Amino acid sequence: MSRAHGKLPGYPDNQGTKRTFEDTYDEYRPRIRQYLALKLNPTAADDLTQQVFLKAMENLDKFNGTSSLFTWIFKIAQNTVKNEYRSLARKNEKPYDFTRFESQSISLDFAGYVDIRIDIGAALKKLSERDQQIISLRFFVDCTLQEISQIVGMRESAVKNRLYRSLAKLKKELREWGDITIMSILDLISIESKSEANHHQNKVHQDLFQELKNNVEQMAAKYNHQPSRKIVIEIYPDLPTFHQAVGESDAPNWFMGTFDNCTLKIVSPLNPGPEHTYHSILRSTLHLYAMWLISDINPLAPRWIRQGIGGYEAQQMSEDFIRSTTTEAILSRAIPSFEDLNDDSWDFGKTGFQFSYLIVAFMIEKYGLDSLNQFIRNPDDYYGIFHLSKEDLHEQWAKNLQHQLH
Repeated sequence: MSRAHGKLPGYPDNQGTKRTFEDTYDEYRPRIRQYLALKLNPTAADDLTQQVFLKAMENLDKFNGTSSLFTWIFKIAQNTVKNEYRSLARKNEKPYDFTRFESQSISLDFAGYVDIRIDIGAALKKLSERDQQIISLRFFVDCTLQEISQIVGMRESAVKNRLYRSLAKLKKELREWGDITIMSILDLISIESKSEANHHQNKVHQDLFQELKNNVEQMAAKYNHQPSRKIVIEIYPDLPTFHQAVGESDAPNWFMGTFDNCTLKIVSPLNPGPEHTYHSILRSTLHLYAMWLISDINPLAPRWIRQGIGGYEAQQMSEDFIRSTTTEAILSRAIPSFEDLNDDSWDFGKTGFQFSYLIVAFMIEKYGLDSLNQFIRNPDDYYGIFHLSKEDLHEQWAKNLQHQLH
C-alpha cells in the first residue's frame, strides 16, 4: 500500500489511544492478505489487499466501534471475495479452493525434532463448510476466537466448541500417519507447494515417517546429541525439478537429496530417476538426516565423516556393491586419502560414498563408538583419540581393507 497519502486519518482504538491508519495497515495487512490468498488466487492477493485497505480508509467515518476494527476490515475483505467470485462466475472461471492443494499443509512433529509437511486438504474437505471456515480463520489467518465469533456471527463459546470438535475430527482423519504427536497447530502451519497431493504422495509421507521414526531417536542417543533445531523435509516431484530447485540443473542422476541449514530436500520416491528406487530414496533420506545430525554436532566435521556416518546409518549400499566398486583401488593401493574424501565435486559419487562408509565402519570396529564421537567433535585430534598420526591411521585402515580381501 502506498504511503504517499500525506496525513493519514486517525481514530481511537479500543483502549482510547489515538492511532493512524498506517498503524492499522501494518498490523492487519498480513492476516487480510493471507485470507485473500486462501480464498482467491494467491497471485492476486497483494492487489486485493490494497483494495480492501483503501476502501476501509475511504469509509473509516462509517466505523462505529460496535466490533473490533479488524473484524470491520475483515468484512470488507469478505465482500471483496464475494465480488471476485461473481466476476469469476461471469467469466466461467472457478475460484481458488485451498483445500484442493498441497500448499495448505500442516507440520507433524515426531521424536521432538523432525518435521514433515503434509497435505491436510483431504481431511479439511471432510469437515462442514462452517468448520472449514473456522479452522482456516483460526490457524491460517490467525484470528482470535472473539474475532471469529464476530465474523461468523456465532457466540464465542460456540466457536470454541466447534473448533475443538473440528480439530478432533482432523486428528482422527490424520491417524493414518501413525502414532505421531500433533503439536500446537498454530506453531506448525506452513504454506508450500512442491507438487499436487494424491494418495500416492500420502504413502510416501507415511513411509518416510516410518523410516525416520524407527531411527531418529536411536541416532540421537548413539551420537550423544539432541538436535538444536527441528528438521523440515521438502519433497520434490521429480529429479529435474529437484535439481533445478537446489541450483544444480546439470547434476548427475544419483544426486537425489541435500540439506540446507535445517531443511532436507529430496526427490519423491515415486520418481526416483534411473539410478535410485523407491526404497533407496527412503534410505538415502536417513543418510541425509545422519549427515545433518553430525553437522549439527560440529559444523566443521570433515565431509567424509558426515558422509561415512550417513552411509553407515542408512545401510543402503550392499556389501557386494561396496566390494565390487572398491576392490581395484584397494589392490592397487590407490585408496583415497582423507583429503581426497573431502572432495566436493561430482567425482565423489564414483567411490567417495563407499570409502567414507568403510573408514567409519573401521573406526567403530577398531576403536569403538566413543572414539568416533570424540573424533566428530575434535576431528584434528588424531593422537589424542587414536594414539596415531593421521597418516598412520590411514595406513592402518588401508592394511585392514587389504586384509579383508584375502
